[in-house]
Amino acid sequence: MIPTLAELRAALDEGRATSLKLTDAALAHIADPAGEGVRVFTRVYSGQARAAAQASDLLRGAGLARSAIDGLPISIKDLFDVAGETTMAGSVVLANAPPAAETALIVRRLQAAGAVIVGRTNMTEFAYSGIGMNPHYGTPRNPWDRATGRIPGGSSSGAAVSVTDNMAVAAIGTDTGGSVRIPAALCGLTGFKPTARRVPLDGALPLATRLDSIGPIAASVRCCAQLDAILAGDAAPLPAAARLRGMRLALPSTIVRDNMDSQVAKAFENALSRLSAAGALIEEIAVPEFAELAAINASGGLSGAEAWTWHRTLIERAGDAYDPRVMSRIRRGQNMTAADLLELLQARIRWTVSVEQRIAGHDAMIMPTVPIVAPTLAELADDDAYYRNNALILRNPTFINFLDGCALSLPCHAPGTAPVGLMLAAAGGRDRAVLALGMAVESCLQQR
Repeated sequence: MIPTLAELRAALDEGRATSLKLTDAALAHIADPAGEGVRVFTRVYSGQARAAAQASDLLRGAGLARSAIDGLPISIKDLFDVAGETTMAGSVVLANAPPAAETALIVRRLQAAGAVIVGRTNMTEFAYSGIGMNPHYGTPRNPWDRATGRIPGGSSSGAAVSVTDNMAVAAIGTDTGGSVRIPAALCGLTGFKPTARRVPLDGALPLATRLDSIGPIAASVRCCAQLDAILAGDAAPLPAAARLRGMRLALPSTIVRDNMDSQVAKAFENALSRLSAAGALIEEIAVPEFAELAAINASGGLSGAEAWTWHRTLIERAGDAYDPRVMSRIRRGQNMTAADLLELLQARIRWTVSVEQRIAGHDAMIMPTVPIVAPTLAELADDDAYYRNNALILRNPTFINFLDGCALSLPCHAPGTAPVGLMLAAAGGRDRAVLALGMAVESCLQQR
C-alpha cells in the first residue's frame, strides 16, 4: 500500500520518521539500478532535496510545521520552470534554449509549504499523448504486470510511476486532455484535474492554454485535495466527505462506455452496484453533445491550433529531433485558419452550455476514466495501433477538458487485478464538491 500524506505526516509528528529519512529512501528508490528511476526522472535534485529535508526537520523540531506536506518528497513534471534550468518538457529540441529566469508559481507554492522537491519527472514529449511513451528518455513501465511491460499512461507518465515506486509520496502533473487522470487510472492511483482557472499556469510550458490545467497524483482523494489547495492558494478548510446516500450521479449513455474491455466493464459495473447499494442515485442520461465533439475538433482542435502556433518555428529549425508521433499531432493545426479557430471557440461555448444544462440537477457525472486497461508496449509498436489506442484512452477525459470542468479519477478495481479508474466529473468551479464526493465514493469502494 502507498502511504497517504496524512499517514506520513503523523509519522513525522510522532517522531517515527524524519523528513531526511523519507527523502533518502525516495532518492534510493530513484537511484536503484534495478528500478525505473532512470526512466522516471529527467533530473534529480539529490543535494537540494536533502538540504530541504534537513531544514524541515529542524523547523518541525521547533514546533513549526508549515503545511500538510512539510518535509514530504514530491516530484514535479518536466514542464515546470525552475530558475536557472532549461525546461525540456520531455524533449531534446530545447537543449539549447535559455534557462528559466523564474521558478513556476506552483513550484514556489509547494516549496513555501515545505515540500521536498526530489526531481523532474519524464513525460510524453511536449505533453501531447495519453500513452506516456518517450523515445528520448525511455518509457517508465507500469507497476502492474511490469514483467510484460505496459504503458504507464500519459502525458504525466513519470509522475505516476514516481508515486507507485515510492520515489515520491505525490506528484504534480498537467492535464490538457486527461494527462493527470489517465496515468492515475492505469497505475492504480488517484488523480485530480481542477477547473483550469483554479491553478495558475505561470511558468508551465503550454500545450493548449485554453485546456491546460495543473493537478496532483497521489494515494487518496484527501491527498489530492490537500495538494490542490496548496497549488491553488486556497486557504479554506478542506472539504469534508460528502454523504453518499441521496447523491445524484449522471451516467452518460453516450460513448463513454463504448469499447470497454472486459476487465474495465467488470470493475466499473461492480463499483456502480456498490455505490447504488450505499444509497447513491445513479441515473443514466443521454449526452448527445459527446457524440458531436469529434466533428467539432475535426479541423485540429484547440490543442492542434495552439500547439502548432507555439511549435512552428521550432519545427522549422529542429523538426527532425521531434518524436514523429508527437510531430504528426502538432501538424494537425498547421492548416487551421482564423475562421476555423473562431468557429471552434464559438462551438465550444454552445457545447459547454448545452452539456451543463443537461447535467444540471446532478451532483456529478460518473464514467470509466479509461475504457481499457494499460496496453503492452509491444502492442503499440505499430503506428496504427498507437494512434487508435491513444484516441481511445484520451476519449473520456477530453470531454471534461473541453467542458472546462473538474474531474477526479480514483481506483475501482479489485486488489490484485489490473488497475481501473472511475471518473467523477462536474462543471467548472465545482472542484470542492467533486473532491468531497470523491472521498465518499472512495470510502465506499474501499470497504471489503
